[in-house]
Order: sequence, then C-alpha cells, then structure tokens
Amino acid sequence: MDRNRISRIAHTGHPIAAPLSDQAVTDVLKQALNSTSAQARLLDLGCGGGEWLLRALEQHPGAAGVGVDVSEPAVAHARAEADRRGLAQRLRIEQEDAASFRSEGEFDVVFAVGVSHVFGGLLPTLTAARKHLAAGGRVVLGDGFWESPPSAEGLEILGTMDDLTGLVGSVTEAGWTPVYGHVSSRTELDAYEWAWTGALAAWGLQRRGTPEGQEALAVSAEHRQGWLAGYRSSFGFVTLVVC
Repeated sequence: MDRNRISRIAHTGHPIAAPLSDQAVTDVLKQALNSTSAQARLLDLGCGGGEWLLRALEQHPGAAGVGVDVSEPAVAHARAEADRRGLAQRLRIEQEDAASFRSEGEFDVVFAVGVSHVFGGLLPTLTAARKHLAAGGRVVLGDGFWESPPSAEGLEILGTMDDLTGLVGSVTEAGWTPVYGHVSSRTELDAYEWAWTGALAAWGLQRRGTPEGQEALAVSAEHRQGWLAGYRSSFGFVTLVVC
C-alpha cells in the first residue's frame, strides 16, 4: 500500500498526528489564537487529516482556514470531516506539496507540526512558515528531540536530532520567541504510538486473508518493534508557539 494510505488508516484512532492529548491540543490552540482577531486566518502546512484546523475553527468561530497536504487520502478525510462538522464554508483544503505552496495573502497562525521532513529540517520549516505569516502572527511548531542518547537502532530509524535545549536554542537563535510550549509526556507518546500501531493492526486483522491486510499487519509490527526497542526510551516531542 501507498504510505499515505497507511498513515491515514493508522491515524483513525488518534486524529491529531502528533503525540498530544486532547487537552494539550486545546491548550496549544488557546495560546496560538488568544491574540488573533475574530476573523483570524489560519494555515496548516502539511495538514494531514486537518484536525488542527478543524479544532481551531471550532474554538474560534469567526476564523477561516487553509490546509495543504500532498496525501490524497488525508485531503479526502479532511474535506469529509469539514462537511460533517459544519465547517466546510470556513475551511479550504488544497492537495499539493506544502513546500511549494504559494498562499494568497498572509495568515495570523501557521501550523507546522511534525512536518520538518517536508522542508528539510526544523529551521527551513520556520523559514517556510514565515513566508505566509502576517506581522505579529504566530507559528505552532512541533518536532522531535532526543531526551537521552539514542540506541544505534533508534538513531538509524529517526536520525540525528537535537536535545530539547538545542532545539529551543536553534529556534531562538533564528530570531523566534517562544510564547508557549508543551513537552509531550511519556503517557502521550505511548498513547500515540499504541493508537498508530493498533489502528493499523486492527485494520489488517479484518483483512487478514488479503495482501493489503498482511501488509498492514507487517507495517504495524515493524513500527511497534522500532518504537519499543529502538527509540521509546529516548524520544521526546515538543510543541511550541513562537512569534
């Protein structure tokens, strides 16, 4: 199966594609939106299923949003959810590469959570976000870091990353000021990974006799093994609101 379809299946049990609890998402959105106007414009670069924008629009009834993602299954899901939740008139979803997206106008809040691979790193992600940001606007940035030295397997799976001090330091040295941050707890990290692997495994079990079902089970097992044995004890995730 195409990896975009695998990702969409895996996120059915955890719509926010990052290791944050529902309360943490609410808290981040409150901090991101508390200085915006009633008619705030929001952009999500690499929006996936659109959940950050959908929840932001539910919390901020006068806002409007644009989501950009290259994944056809994710875009289809985001559009369907916008319809189901009565938000389609305030949310536009574009299927294209977030790195090459050209916006019309500027946005009060730009989301870029878990998408540094799209832009080639953390700082290039912030550079891309700045191109779309209105004066005084805020960026919601989420990325991983090493809490402790990783195993060789963990390093092979996730690659080189800063620790939290280095990550925040690189953000501030690039001229950004954090105004809020959330470091995901071990409970949040575990809940996300179990939801990811579990949803994919459950889907595969329902189709056990098919090639797609077998592939889903294999991908779930490989991901679970990498997480448990490769990086669970060392990986951390931080979500920052910066301006």
